[in-house]
Amino acid sequence: MTSNSRVAIDVGGTFTDVVELTPATGEIRFGKVPTTPSQPTAGVLDAFGTTEAPMAEVGMFTHGTTLGLNALLTRTGARTAVVGTAGFRDVYLLGRTDRRTNYDITYKKPAALVERYDTFEVPERSLFDGSVHLPLDEEAARTVAATIAERGYDSVAVAFLHSYANPAHEARMREILAEVAPDVVVTVSHELSREYREYERTSTAVLDAYVKPIVRRYLERLEGELAGGGFDGRFLMTRSGGGAMTARSAREQPVSLILSGPAGGVIGATAFGELIGRPNLITIDMGGTSLDASLVIDGEPVLHQGAEFESLPINTPSLYIHTIGAGGGSIAWLDDAGALQVGPQSAGADPGPASYGKGGTQPTFTDAALAVGYMGTTAALGGRLSLDDRLALGALEPLATKLDMTPLGLARGMIRISTTKIMGAVRAITVEVGRDPKDFALLSFGGGGGLVAVDVAHELGIPTVIVPPGQGAFSAFGMLFADVQHDFARTAVTSLAELDSPGTAAGYAEMAAEAAEALGAEGFAPANQVLTRSVDVRYAGQEHTVTVPVPDGTSGIAAAVERQFTELHERQYGHVMDDPIEITTLRLRASGQVDKPTLPKLSVRDSGPAQPEGHRDVYVSAEQPAVPYALFTRETLLAGDEIAGPAVIHEHTATTVIHAGDQLRVGEHGEMVITVQGAAS
Repeated sequence: MTSNSRVAIDVGGTFTDVVELTPATGEIRFGKVPTTPSQPTAGVLDAFGTTEAPMAEVGMFTHGTTLGLNALLTRTGARTAVVGTAGFRDVYLLGRTDRRTNYDITYKKPAALVERYDTFEVPERSLFDGSVHLPLDEEAARTVAATIAERGYDSVAVAFLHSYANPAHEARMREILAEVAPDVVVTVSHELSREYREYERTSTAVLDAYVKPIVRRYLERLEGELAGGGFDGRFLMTRSGGGAMTARSAREQPVSLILSGPAGGVIGATAFGELIGRPNLITIDMGGTSLDASLVIDGEPVLHQGAEFESLPINTPSLYIHTIGAGGGSIAWLDDAGALQVGPQSAGADPGPASYGKGGTQPTFTDAALAVGYMGTTAALGGRLSLDDRLALGALEPLATKLDMTPLGLARGMIRISTTKIMGAVRAITVEVGRDPKDFALLSFGGGGGLVAVDVAHELGIPTVIVPPGQGAFSAFGMLFADVQHDFARTAVTSLAELDSPGTAAGYAEMAAEAAEALGAEGFAPANQVLTRSVDVRYAGQEHTVTVPVPDGTSGIAAAVERQFTELHERQYGHVMDDPIEITTLRLRASGQVDKPTLPKLSVRDSGPAQPEGHRDVYVSAEQPAVPYALFTRETLLAGDEIAGPAVIHEHTATTVIHAGDQLRVGEHGEMVITVQGAAS
């Protein structure tokens, strides 16, 4: 019999983070174990091994993984075939004709997922309105299916012209493939996207098919191992759009997992920002391999109706997250000009930074942070991994010699370079899209976020840094807040006035019925189902659209949407026009609401201020080689405690550094709110 205990596990490039929640008491426990790239499920089971509740007493397990993304990055996905409409065989390989790198003579397109040899065509043709111009040639379809079986493909993506309007031919092609090539995994485009744009829809189907066999095998094996341990609760996966999906849905539509890795952190940031009254946040999540930056505006994460992987479009909703190669494992190296660089190459989990003592020899950001004194050797990371400063200095020495620097001078330079790269990531999501970083607080998490957050905020004029509780495993923590989501869309290119028509109402009603069926099958009662309508709007003749919420009701909708569209268009593009307005796509998001955790409040200290447990010498510069930073343990801090920099606050899963002039105050939920010296007020 299961209890209400909930577990969330986030598999990163270096560490696997675990959060355990006991709803009855509100107690939350954070932990870390090393990621096991060669045996993906082993790290998850190791993480379960750190929880207090046995698997049989876990009622809900939420999981995030980069398995599909890694398969794409390394081009180790399934051998995939593509089946399209006769005459449109090359839709996927041709893509769009726009060129984004006009002046880069070194530019090379990323390696394709399939070759032309892997593409097939079948006579059939539906029109944009769903009418059938040419019936599916079933004899030709069987011939193509037989060829796919003979060549030994693992999976196949079926994407027929205008199948968003009439999916019948795709559905029949899947049946034929099941009969003729039963061992081949099939993806049909209309189940992933019911929107126009043939290339984008085909690309989405190909990406899904490319990772589906790998993700399926992983989830089936993990489900079996969990069941063997007694788990019979609800198993959810985080998805790119910021919610969750059942493991069963993830096996059928793994493309929704490709960009889900950092989604948990953004979900958690949104929920935590609401809890502490901070609706506008810049988030930075610095893990072992990469750094993810994102925005929360007016209490909502920024969502794009579509995403890209290496210029390949994914036509599903996705959180707006900017990722760079700047993590704790980022390796220092010299470029062809002899200049120092840090990342994007990473030491990963195996062997990891030199200071881990697992065989790594190259200097990394973690080694630099340890060498300058930000991190220590006494408190084990996650309670398991102790760092070795001698190994860190040994890894820094060869590169320092080449640059005629001291190892500590090199370490300080590496931290500065990483900070500058992170500043660039934050500018990319703020300044470069017309937003002022000073209007936000910086929410920092991940194992390395607290080491650099204050420096980033100082340089960009951000007045406040917030470090949430359990920062090192915060992405896993955020997964506890993820509702199950389904996204539905219908292309309907017509005038804005048609929003008030019965046809539009019927389109939304059709999607609502599909949503109710999907959520009902996943165990959500009608009272726990929330439907949110929106619509893509543009000026007639434009290419790009603005997604606008659709108010409840059946009348006056068009006028309300027009007002919002005008406001949003001016905010995003800086102008409005008198041109006619049209809609392109009806959208509906269906959420199955899960119980949200209630965070306990910290006690208040009875008397006196928090006292440091000692000091740690930090190398600031050659002129200040050993500045004493007060040392605190976060788990001993209470609500209302105040700390003046310079100080180092270490905790079970991470470390936070503040400098002279910075002021830290502990909030009632354990958040550390840092006022940055010299930043805008």
